[in-house]
Amino acid sequence: MPDSKYSFASSDPDTTSIKYYHSIPEAGRLLPSASRWNSIEIDFNVFPKSSTNAFDSIPSRFSKSVEFNLIITDKKYFSRFLQISVSILLSIIALCLLLRFLPRKHEHHGSSKNLTLALNQALVFFDAQKSGPLPKNRSIIVKFRGDSGLEDGNESDTHANLVGGFYDSGNNLKFSLPTAYTTTLLSWTVIEYHEKYNQIGELEHVKDIIKWGSDYLLKLFIPANSTTDPGVLFSQVGSAGNDTATDNDINCWQRPEDMGYPRPVSQCSTSASDLAGEIVAALSAASLVFKEDKNYSSKLIETAKELFDTASREDEGNKQGTYTTDTCGAEAMKFYNSSGYKDELVWGGTWLSFATGNVSRLQYATDKFSSAVDEELSSEKGLFYWNNKISATGVLLTRLRYFRDLGYPYESALQTSSNMTDLLMCSYLSQNFKKTPGGLILLRSNKGAQLQFAATASFLTKLYSDYLALIHKSGGSCSDDAFSIEMLRSFSRSQVNYILGDNPIKMSYVVGFGKNYPTHVHHRGASIPSDNKKWTCEEGDKWLNSKDQNPNTLLGAMVAGPDQDDKFVDDRDKPWFTEPTISSNAGLVAALIALHDPPSHSPNYNGAYFGMDELGIFERISPVST
Repeated sequence: MPDSKYSFASSDPDTTSIKYYHSIPEAGRLLPSASRWNSIEIDFNVFPKSSTNAFDSIPSRFSKSVEFNLIITDKKYFSRFLQISVSILLSIIALCLLLRFLPRKHEHHGSSKNLTLALNQALVFFDAQKSGPLPKNRSIIVKFRGDSGLEDGNESDTHANLVGGFYDSGNNLKFSLPTAYTTTLLSWTVIEYHEKYNQIGELEHVKDIIKWGSDYLLKLFIPANSTTDPGVLFSQVGSAGNDTATDNDINCWQRPEDMGYPRPVSQCSTSASDLAGEIVAALSAASLVFKEDKNYSSKLIETAKELFDTASREDEGNKQGTYTTDTCGAEAMKFYNSSGYKDELVWGGTWLSFATGNVSRLQYATDKFSSAVDEELSSEKGLFYWNNKISATGVLLTRLRYFRDLGYPYESALQTSSNMTDLLMCSYLSQNFKKTPGGLILLRSNKGAQLQFAATASFLTKLYSDYLALIHKSGGSCSDDAFSIEMLRSFSRSQVNYILGDNPIKMSYVVGFGKNYPTHVHHRGASIPSDNKKWTCEEGDKWLNSKDQNPNTLLGAMVAGPDQDDKFVDDRDKPWFTEPTISSNAGLVAALIALHDPPSHSPNYNGAYFGMDELGIFERISPVST
């Protein structure tokens, strides 16, 4: 290497037969080595040598040693070489440290949508749906709303205090079943993702919404006061009758603040098992949300326990059934017709066992789970919404198996739920369900309002992917199919992105989100001006039939959505396209918070927790001692 600044000169022609060398620094020479893994250290003759070198006399265990002379012909170049090498090494170390400690972008990123804004808005919708005296600190958020329904419950022979709760949708009716379902689902999201809510400043807001619901639900159950009185459940406030001669909540287009027509109350016995089960679930889940308020949490639990013990009792004195088969749900069945009751009782028992730690309720839930599955209609498979809790209960029981497996006698039911949940995930990802040309999953292709089903499917898939990540599983399988965590998250993102505007007509189906969203929402309060004038029912028809945009923006409302061909008609008089509901929006909130990024300041951000509370849901269930 004549042009090199560094050259090796060998004094022996047989060096080609020696493959490896080792050295003793003080010896100042390379020695043949039996292994390539011995390090080679070379004396570069930079520092002065000692006049005596005791190691020169060390004999080699090889027959011949080979001496090399490393000659540095220009120390300036060598010094520069060392400086550059050290600089490069330090730069690499600094870069590695930087990459290690900078906040990471998780692989479940991928949506360019502002999920924080969408979530903020979706929660505001519930403020717009509140009935009763509105708190002053929240009334400024929805400026077109005011106090309403202040006599609810007192206009009938029941004389119950049913002030509060939520108006169900674009009408002024209050239905107990969807209110309870909404409270349960929102509570579930807080129990799992309260860290995320706190990060974006919405934890107290969503808890306020949940408490608005749970306060109302506490009023709906009047316990039995004798052995012959089975207790009372109120299922509805307001009238949805077909009598056009009398104004009611359906035929009168009027702001809730202006209501002057009668608002009758529908009541059931505790044999309305589905309604009872959902209320139990809501009160139990809410008790976990408010566990720091021990008095309130205990009140929720005690009410839930009493109602569940009554509704789940199977004897001649307690007839079980759906609330819509009785007169108490005769009107409600036109809007919320229940197809079964066993799923709600199992759902309620599961949540009650989490809230109390009482294994007898869990025993009931696991024992009855199979019969609840058998009761599920084929057209309901894969759905999670106000009428069907099978899929969601399966996910909850699977969570129990993964994180707090209690063993015998629950293992069979927990294993069944785990298998069912894997099958559910596969069904969402496979061709089992059709999709619109734009990619919206059609879980009930013969019905409208598809967005509500897509939203809860998005929630369950993202939630389950987080469970799998927590236990360090990469995915799951079902018969001859399989799925990965990323496949679940990709599906979940795709459905939310569709709702927020990634669809063929570029329409955001959440009011106020994006540049193109519905402006003729089927909603009394949003469509009538808030101008301090009381509009009569007759005058209200003017706004129902108006082609003008709503004068009030119903921020955060997810409308029913498009048809099977991605077509959407933004008309106020077509509620199958433009009407929002509290139960649908609860599903949207659930999907949005599940997909939201975990807190960057969390000590678990770079770990496996993904902004979840891994064991908080089970803190009242004692682990099995080994």
